[in-house]
Amino acid sequence: MPEPIAANIRRIRERTAEAALRSGRKPEDIRLMAVTKSVDDQRIREAIAAGVDILGDNYIQEARGKIDRMGKAIPWHFIGHLQTNKAKYAVRLFDMIESVDRLDLAIELDRRSRAEGRVMPVLIEVNIGAEANKSGIPLSGVRELVRRMLSLEGLQIKGLMTMPPWFDDPEQARPYFRTLRELRDRLAEERLPDTAMEVLSMGMTGDFEAAVEEGATIVRVGRGIFGSR
Repeated sequence: MPEPIAANIRRIRERTAEAALRSGRKPEDIRLMAVTKSVDDQRIREAIAAGVDILGDNYIQEARGKIDRMGKAIPWHFIGHLQTNKAKYAVRLFDMIESVDRLDLAIELDRRSRAEGRVMPVLIEVNIGAEANKSGIPLSGVRELVRRMLSLEGLQIKGLMTMPPWFDDPEQARPYFRTLRELRDRLAEERLPDTAMEVLSMGMTGDFEAAVEEGATIVRVGRGIFGSR
């Protein structure tokens, strides 16, 4: 019989807290996202009741139905690859978009956000491992994308997101998390206008403890909460 969702969340919270304390951080500074891709409504409601901080989804159409049925008791973040023609839906549905990786998408999100009378918090998605099969801007292009987004008044850059290459040993992912944190720190030192650079969304079921030790402020956990899809 699968573990109850509340028990899974409690265990992840405990492991997150231990990782935070090992690295001299406060456990309350790390937010737990439940990744809801392909998860039914009842299990999502159980996760909300058990106290996750954020719900994240990869697909506009799937998330739209869930949000319509469940509302926004807690924030919803979009974490998947976003096509430009879906920007208007993302702006209406989500509280943060974590996967901005190109200027044309940023421009369209800005246009749609201003039309809705809002400022959309966003993260820059970085393809930290330069993998051809993954979305995200290359590490070398992040500074220029941030610079060109500064004039987009409908967006506020809050930080960075990444998904490193997959490894059996989470320690092998650690250098990628460290690289993202160091990039964030360099950008934060520039004190760019309307750019907070306070969020690092990184770490998933198999490697979130290493991510926390390297500075993650959001960890994105699906399988560890809901079990196999």
